[in-house]
Amino acid sequence: MARLSETGRIIPATLKIIEEKDGAELLKALVKCSGSELDASAEDVHMAIEEAVLKEAGERVGGNLHIAKSRNDQVTAAIRIELRNELLDLMRDVAHLQDHLIELAEEHVSTVILEFTHLQPAQLVTFAHYLLSHVAALERDMQRLQSSYARDNLCPLGAGALATTSFPINRDRTAELLGFNGLAENSIDAVGSRDFVTETLAVLTLIAVNLSRFAEDLIIWSSPSFGVVELPDEFASTSSIMPQKKNPEVLEVIRARASHVLGDFVASVAAVKSLPSTYNLDFQEVTPNLWASIEKVQTSLDMFHKLLPKLKVTNDIFDKADKNFVAATELTNVLFSKYDIPFRTAHRVVGALVKSLIGAKKTFADITPSLLQKVAEDVAGIKLTVSADDVKTLFNPILLVEACKVKGGPASTEVKKAIKSWKKKVLLNKSIILQMGNLIEEAENKLENAVQAYFSESSGENVSLKNPNL
Repeated sequence: MARLSETGRIIPATLKIIEEKDGAELLKALVKCSGSELDASAEDVHMAIEEAVLKEAGERVGGNLHIAKSRNDQVTAAIRIELRNELLDLMRDVAHLQDHLIELAEEHVSTVILEFTHLQPAQLVTFAHYLLSHVAALERDMQRLQSSYARDNLCPLGAGALATTSFPINRDRTAELLGFNGLAENSIDAVGSRDFVTETLAVLTLIAVNLSRFAEDLIIWSSPSFGVVELPDEFASTSSIMPQKKNPEVLEVIRARASHVLGDFVASVAAVKSLPSTYNLDFQEVTPNLWASIEKVQTSLDMFHKLLPKLKVTNDIFDKADKNFVAATELTNVLFSKYDIPFRTAHRVVGALVKSLIGAKKTFADITPSLLQKVAEDVAGIKLTVSADDVKTLFNPILLVEACKVKGGPASTEVKKAIKSWKKKVLLNKSIILQMGNLIEEAENKLENAVQAYFSESSGENVSLKNPNL
């Protein structure tokens, strides 16, 4: 088929936009410029590159560099190309942290700790079970990163300023050679959308929040009042005046940086929410937020990589469990399952029992069948004879944890199953990430081969994009 030019002249569809030898000269100039310093006084990097090409190739050839292009589609293409690399790095970092958590969980399948709700002593779990909760959170982060990558990896080139071009370009071929999975097809949307940026910022915010909550747990748990973990010395500092202090400063910085990431997300969404369609210079104020947030999340992930292998868990759970009455829930369950006491009645009886023990400055270790019988009669008017063995079981934290054999629970059998399952999931994610990276590398090789073939056909020269000296 033929088409009409702007002047009404019929142009065959097979007509090349520029001569092959001129294209070779442009490529040669671009390759040479890639290894040289650009003019910092130019309007922007795009004009600096064009001026360098003009200087190298001359006006007749170099002046055609910008045919069928606009800074509008070039900018968003460059952001997408860089962002997909950053997303791949983030995915690798997340998978690496999951590896650390799983490895540490394997060491602590039988390490019982006290968990809290409302910062109040609640129930016993294993440290492994706790660590796997963060593996699960990071898995959702991984899924969001992969999903964002798919929407980022679309090529906007050829959209031009906003309406494509009258030159017969092949947008699909451009996308293929640059390793994109497809096109950001509609030209207005291609140059005027930044939701791939704000979406990534939203994902980064969720990662930062998850890491901040992890840091908060370790900050609180490392305090003497909680005494669940001990931080490595190199991740803490002492007070300038109080020599006994061990301040969790690295974790506090991670917690604070999550606020910065959230701020970058809010600022970026606020910047784009009222913009008219197509390109606006406001976009330039959004992109730095993206790179800043990526850097903050990456450094936070790196800190956890270094901290976790050196983290120590304290092992005085028997005393904590006794003093904090954490067996109360299981006693309630036993009264229901073995003694046919309605759950709510059992709950009321055990609550009264705990209150009386606290009033007498006693612990759960002071419970006897006779004391339990008296409280049950006083509170609920029921006769209750509990065996000494059932009471004795409540004094063993390990048995309390092992009783929670429900899928997803802290019993060692369930935790071991979960560890095995998570290892498979992380391995699958690594395979997906590797495949994503390989596709980009294959596209780079395809582009390199296309350039080599182009030069070979047009001038017989050997010019490499990967090695400008060839």
